[in-house]
Amino acid sequence: MVSRRTLLQAGGSALTVGGLGITLPDRAGAAEARTPVPLLPSFGRPTRLDVADISSLDGDDQLLLTTLQGVVNRRRPRLYFNFDGSNVDLRWLPGTGASVTRHDRALDLVARYRNDTRGAILHDPEVPDSVNVATTLAGLENAVAATAEQAREHRLKTVVDLRGRFDAHDVLATYRWQLDHLFPRCAHTLLAGLPPTRTVRSGSVQWREIARETERIRDSSNRQVRTFDLSADIAGGGGVYLRFQDSFGDDGWGASVGSVRAKADGDEVILSFTPGTAEEVPYLFDGSNSSIGGDANRFCDGDGYFIYHFTPPAGTRQLLVEVELWNQYLVSSTTTAPTRVEPFPYFRDYAVASRAMVVWLPPSGETGTLLDEIFSRVAPTTPYAGWFSHDVAGEWGGVDRASRHGIEVVPADYYMNGTVHAGVPARVSDKVPPRPQAALRNRVYLTLTVGEGDNIQYCQRRMRSIWDDPERGRVPVNWTVSPLLADIGPALLAYYQNTATDNDLLIAGPSGAGYTYPGSWPESALAAYTELTGRLLHRTGMDLVYAYNPRNPTGDGWIPFDERVVRSYRDNTPLRGIIQSWETGDLQIRPAGMPVIGNFFPQGKAAEYRDALLRHVEGWDRTVPLFIAGAINAWSWTPSDITELCDLLGEPFEVVRGDTFFDLVNQAA
Repeated sequence: MVSRRTLLQAGGSALTVGGLGITLPDRAGAAEARTPVPLLPSFGRPTRLDVADISSLDGDDQLLLTTLQGVVNRRRPRLYFNFDGSNVDLRWLPGTGASVTRHDRALDLVARYRNDTRGAILHDPEVPDSVNVATTLAGLENAVAATAEQAREHRLKTVVDLRGRFDAHDVLATYRWQLDHLFPRCAHTLLAGLPPTRTVRSGSVQWREIARETERIRDSSNRQVRTFDLSADIAGGGGVYLRFQDSFGDDGWGASVGSVRAKADGDEVILSFTPGTAEEVPYLFDGSNSSIGGDANRFCDGDGYFIYHFTPPAGTRQLLVEVELWNQYLVSSTTTAPTRVEPFPYFRDYAVASRAMVVWLPPSGETGTLLDEIFSRVAPTTPYAGWFSHDVAGEWGGVDRASRHGIEVVPADYYMNGTVHAGVPARVSDKVPPRPQAALRNRVYLTLTVGEGDNIQYCQRRMRSIWDDPERGRVPVNWTVSPLLADIGPALLAYYQNTATDNDLLIAGPSGAGYTYPGSWPESALAAYTELTGRLLHRTGMDLVYAYNPRNPTGDGWIPFDERVVRSYRDNTPLRGIIQSWETGDLQIRPAGMPVIGNFFPQGKAAEYRDALLRHVEGWDRTVPLFIAGAINAWSWTPSDITELCDLLGEPFEVVRGDTFFDLVNQAA
């Protein structure tokens, strides 16, 4: 079992690699350190920080600064940035305990710390994935990732020039080269999965709404082909952008498209495609915030969207677009390019400082096979920090692939200033909170759990925003958090512990020591994961977990935990119960003697949630207690919404904390 590992330090002789004319430290003979270290590395205590706001900078400049941050902070944390207008990074800043020097011009810090770097790795603007290769090299070469123009502007020596080295259309070859030539020199204690680019909305775009579903339709009952006349949009002779969104945004049933066909000047069909096929690719302007469904459809929910771009033949006067469309859609058009593509800069400080290899491989097909090979090159319980492409489908496929190799996922692609937060000293309590008592009666016991806690960027950003809602603490709520914050953000975890009310209970997010599907773990590695989870739960004072397992092969629902998995949790952790992601609320089992209850996840806000609960308990005869583990959408709900729900609930419901809930479950058993 590999449970604690050390980040290999550079040393030894030099090696020329991959025909690029660069030298990397030869660590083949380096011995692993004897002192145990946390699962996720830290880089020392921050005592003095240079702080700047980079929220207004473009992706290239943010990439330059975050890779600089990784090189500089590896030796000692000295750089800290505010990344967006919410200023959440500044809200965490006082908790670092460091003295602060603020800088109005963030890019001036490049000159200030130029001598801490060897120079620049030049990525290729024509090859998006070269951003990730440049980030990997930045960590190995103590350099920054930059464009050629940035290197000239900031007088940075070129260490490696990646321009012209890779084919933009051959992602597989790019990451194969990196695995063969760079991975042997990387730390094998952390893998990073980061999108090479991001799509940024242009603020001046004016959208014209052309269709909207005004009813909450979630069953595809409004599925039909709708024709949109875009002739007015092409009057100027250019193309048109067609955007699809969720008309409600709060219940996960947004626009779904099954086919698209366009006609010019009558019956001339100029394009026709089904989403997810090669025929769609030339017209999909931005699909990064959408997914492909099981019905060969493209869909988006919540804040998601997708955009098609159509350019009719010159001289076209009429453009009709026929779209097979259903559920809660909002359709709008514009003639102005709505977005731009630029490097994705986040979490790169931590990847660079850790000397991790950075990839972005869709977890299917040939790229999925390469991802399998990468996972097979590291020891069980090695964290993969970041995320996967293709949204929900990528999540399920990627997490399952990682699980089959004994690799846990740490959602971290938007975790900022990790090289600073990991080193902040904080007293994380290992005390399990005292449990409120409740008498077992024949009524409906409801425990409400806010999800997403495995996601350390959620713990850092969204959770802090909703946690500060003054309504928090009025009603009992379980808050999922990642026990791994004890390594990568101890002050964040301590803040939540210290400010929790008696109604707030912190429980481990999926599925303990990182997001994973325990049922997919090989028998030889499962105990390593549950033992790691057990150590972290003891360290953080948690004894409940919200956990996932793989979905059924048919795609309909989830596989319940079995004796093997629950026995491993029982033997190696202090867990007293498991809430399994289930959604329909009809799972209550006791494998290996431990209670496992499937969650109930209604859509909509408070009134709709209340109505769903009432329907769920229809037929209950009140002769025995009934237990419901209700799930709360962390992205669309706030403590005020939860309080509203509880105010709407009367008899026979009693809302309790998760620890009390499982005490009652055990009593009833």
